[in-house]
Parts: sequence; C-alpha cells; structure tokens
Amino acid sequence: MGRTYENRKASMAKTGAMKTKLYSRFGKEIYVCAKNGGTETDSNLSLRRLVEKAKKNQVPGSIIDKALDKARGGGGENFELVRFEGFGPGNCMVIVDCLTDNNNRTFGDVRTCFNKGKAKIGAQGAVAHMFDHRAIFAFKHDDEEAVLEALMEEDVDVADIENDDGIITVIAPQTEFFKAKTALTKAFGEINFEVDEITFVPQTYTELKGEDAEQLEKFLDLLNDCDDVQEVYHNAELVQ
Repeated sequence: MGRTYENRKASMAKTGAMKTKLYSRFGKEIYVCAKNGGTETDSNLSLRRLVEKAKKNQVPGSIIDKALDKARGGGGENFELVRFEGFGPGNCMVIVDCLTDNNNRTFGDVRTCFNKGKAKIGAQGAVAHMFDHRAIFAFKHDDEEAVLEALMEEDVDVADIENDDGIITVIAPQTEFFKAKTALTKAFGEINFEVDEITFVPQTYTELKGEDAEQLEKFLDLLNDCDDVQEVYHNAELVQ
C-alpha cells in the first residue's frame, strides 16, 4: 500500500492547506454525527473518532465546540450522506462521499467536477464493490509479530499487517476500529499514530503515469474545492 498511500497522503495534505474549507468540512461532519448519535464522545464512538481526527488535523477547539453546541440545540440543517462513484483518468476507480442539504446542487457540482476532470460518473454501486471498508493504523514499530500477537490476544480480526522500513501498518474490518486501537494502546502504551482512520481500501490498483497522472491531480483538486465533498477515495497508483 506504500506508494498509493503516499499519493493519497499528498492529496490530503494539499486539502489541509485550505484551512477554511478543512474546518468547514470537519464542523459539518461533527454536527451531523453528534445530531444523529448523541453529543457525548463516551457513548458515541463515531463522534469520538471524528473529534480525535479533527484535533489531529489541528482544527481549533472552537470549531468543534460550535458544531457540538449546534447539535445539542436540535433544529439546524438536515444534512445527509450522498455517495458518487465513477471512473477517473486512466480508468481508475473513484468514490466521492458528500454531506449535503441539497441533493440537486451537490449532484450538479460533482458532475461538473467529473466532466472537467475528464472522468465519467457512474451508477450507485459501479465501483464500491471493488473497495473494502477498512480500519487502518500505521505507527513506528519494529516487531510485526509482537503487534500481531497483541491484536490476537484481544481477539481483533486482522485483515492484513505489514512492516515497511519500521512502519507497521495494520488493516482490520472497519467495525474493529476501536477494538484494535484499544488493543494496541493497551499493549504498547500511548502510540503516535501516523494513520488511524476508517477508509476504503482498493482490492486492485490502476497504475497512472504521464498525462493521466497529471489529469488525476487536476480532478482531485476540483473535487477538493467542492464544498459538499467530504472524502475522495481512488485506486490510482502514480508511477514514474
């Protein structure tokens, strides 16, 4: 997963530079999560993960508190999750997750991104079956067997584990996120995770280079500029 993750991380960093949009997206997602599952992180584990992720991305506490206060007050906007799927440059597969209060507006905006990005939007389910919904953890450690043993002792269902130059990557079903994270911190203390998230992992990868690689970057930039877009997943692997 090495190069593909590095490509995705670079895209995420580029999005992170647009602080205002980043804060807006986290605020919206925290509000929806708290409104649907409760505002207490002890009981709403999805909210806890989201707040931890926001803090890791240096989202100010005031943004988080404002979203939680808004959820406690009831009322407010009614956002829903909308997913778009399709094929990007070089025929790579793309999933776009949005939070919206206006489906027509969001569909129009995302379709425009696909058209300008020389991509093709598809029907629901067109590519999602080629991705696995996974919890991923990456952290510095040099003993793959010790990590696997710690997870197995806590009965964590591990899908894959690899060691790449002293960085352990653990992949588990998305339902095992908190169970796996608890097992790791129990065994090794406080860990500075380089990655701890729930994401879509491609079952296969599409290599892109040259014009296709450049076009993918432009396409991702268009999507990242769209206010309703929360996450973008793809199976492209950029090669030299």
